[in-house]
Amino acid sequence: MRGMKRRAFLFAGAIILIALGAGGYGYFSANGQKTAYKFAKVEKGDLTASVAAAGTLSPVSAVQVGSQISGQIKEILVDFNSPVKAGQLVARIDPETYQYKLRQAEADLEATRSAVNVQHAQRYQAQVNLADARRDYERKDALLQKHFISSADRDKALTVFEAAGAQLKLMEAQVKNSESVVAQREAQVAQARVDLGRTEIRSPVNGVVVKRSIEPGQTVAASLQAPELFIIARDLADMQVETSIDEADVGRLQVGQKATFTVDAFPNRHFQGEVRQVRKAATVVSNVVTYTVIVSAANPDMTLLPGMTANVRIQTAQRDGILKVDNAALRFKPEAAAEKVSRGDTPAAERGKPRAKPPSRLWVVGTDGKPQPIEVQTGITDGSSTEVNGNGLTEGMAVIVGYVAPAKSGGLGGPRMF
Repeated sequence: MRGMKRRAFLFAGAIILIALGAGGYGYFSANGQKTAYKFAKVEKGDLTASVAAAGTLSPVSAVQVGSQISGQIKEILVDFNSPVKAGQLVARIDPETYQYKLRQAEADLEATRSAVNVQHAQRYQAQVNLADARRDYERKDALLQKHFISSADRDKALTVFEAAGAQLKLMEAQVKNSESVVAQREAQVAQARVDLGRTEIRSPVNGVVVKRSIEPGQTVAASLQAPELFIIARDLADMQVETSIDEADVGRLQVGQKATFTVDAFPNRHFQGEVRQVRKAATVVSNVVTYTVIVSAANPDMTLLPGMTANVRIQTAQRDGILKVDNAALRFKPEAAAEKVSRGDTPAAERGKPRAKPPSRLWVVGTDGKPQPIEVQTGITDGSSTEVNGNGLTEGMAVIVGYVAPAKSGGLGGPRMF
């Protein structure tokens, strides 16, 4: 019994010594291992800063063709993709109603002109009556001077003379009024003729029909807004991309900057363009402010179609032959420096003062094997590399971008329980 207890005690002691040995080996091997870093080299080359956005292709000039009158579509003479010339007849509205309106207006004009002719005759009759009344008055006035008639007869002749004058003025006024009505009737005839002409829908520009919204027999109703019948693109060889640029990037854009874009239909082809316009009207959607930027898109071979989605990249800056480094090198901070910042270790003399923006730094391995900082000035970036400039910075210099995770040391495993 005593032997069994002794063997159990020795076995437990052996297990404890093995565990302490394994732990000590792991501890000393881990602390004895040097810190390993990941490096990147400072390179010399060209760097292009750009702004990426998505947009929609559209014609530079697209004219919406509508109708100013209501009626039933009698005939359509063009279809989708039909080339048209300015003034070409593209559709016709049933003209019968407007033909009758024109005939009615012309008949009203003729009736008014006839009435004017009658009033001209009546005015001439009034002129004759006035002349006769004048002669009668003058004759009786002379007889009164010789005392051949009484003054009552002379006064009666004067009254007739004045009444004839008033009648002539009335007839002249009626003639003028009728002549004004004639002018109105002429305007109505002209308006009816214009409405009849509007039954013929003609293309206002040279271009291509990109949309047709009507069918023969369909009734169009022109009220406050002309109904859309066709959309005609003036020139599909010269198109544009309407992109939405975030407010954080719009300040970097200027008219004339070069741009490239791709479309899903031709993913391996890059199309060239340039910024034509930066519109000042902002669009706010879910508190996100964007601005519309117009990018030109040459389309000489007609491969690009209106409505395609374009992935645009606008070149905002270009630097040639400069030093550049991976952005990860600018984000790296040694553990000691990061720990100091996290603890908030600020010198007493600097406490309470506004903090200035810390300079950009690159870290290299010093002679003692520890990271040493190099202050640099940063320039443009393309999202992965950044332009850098500073004292002691040379092409090919290795800078730290991160730590290499240490290999896990395997401990001594226990006995398998099988």
